[in-house]
Amino acid sequence: MHHSSREVQLGAALVEAADTLSETFDTVAYLRRLSDHCVALLDASAAGIMLIEGGETVSFGVSSLQQELALDLLEVQHHGGPCLESYGSGEPVPPVGIRAAHASSRWPDFTERALRYDIGSTFAVPLRRNGTPLGALNVFAPGPAHPSPVPSPSPADEIGLLLAQTLADAAALGLANHRVFTQYRTLTGQLQEALSSRVRIEQAKGMLAERRRTGMDEAFIALRQYARSHRLPIDEVATDVIAGTEDASELGRERPGPA
Repeated sequence: MHHSSREVQLGAALVEAADTLSETFDTVAYLRRLSDHCVALLDASAAGIMLIEGGETVSFGVSSLQQELALDLLEVQHHGGPCLESYGSGEPVPPVGIRAAHASSRWPDFTERALRYDIGSTFAVPLRRNGTPLGALNVFAPGPAHPSPVPSPSPADEIGLLLAQTLADAAALGLANHRVFTQYRTLTGQLQEALSSRVRIEQAKGMLAERRRTGMDEAFIALRQYARSHRLPIDEVATDVIAGTEDASELGRERPGPA
């Protein structure tokens, strides 16, 4: 890929990685798009992202190109592989030749599966945010394979690692921002519901006080006693009072006892 084209592609990928503040956000689709960008930028066979929480894999996102290959090579890493190694260390795993790694018994299950797909080499970079590991991005290349399972990265390898790490860092930031967005959205909804509930209770108190010709405190006591005796949320009873249901009408005729 020409440098200027790669720069444009990288810019587009970073913009897309930042676009996570949406109610329709789909984590799997988001990870797939980033994996697609990684494949295009690095001329790789396939790529995939593994999200991990508490040591357990929670989500995969694989490139549209060779989806089955990428998903299989992520799933086989339960007992070891570049993703888990990068996640555990918090550092990149430089390009590794699959045949050499297999011969040295490094990640035996993973390398055996990779050889079936004619993968020549692989590398991984961590997804991390403020020192907290979130997962890893794994790239699968057709070759060339390095003679050693732990090679010294070439300049081209280092550029590939840097590009992949940049995408991974952008993804980690985007995912973290979406998590905060979701938390605030949930909190806002809870606060709005609490406020609406309070408004309904106050409205029901006013209606009961008018019906019974009592003060607001007495009306609230009656509302609360009815809710307790019928094992109902007070907000549900208040809603019935406002709607004028039969039970609420009965409540309106009762006289409150001791609180």
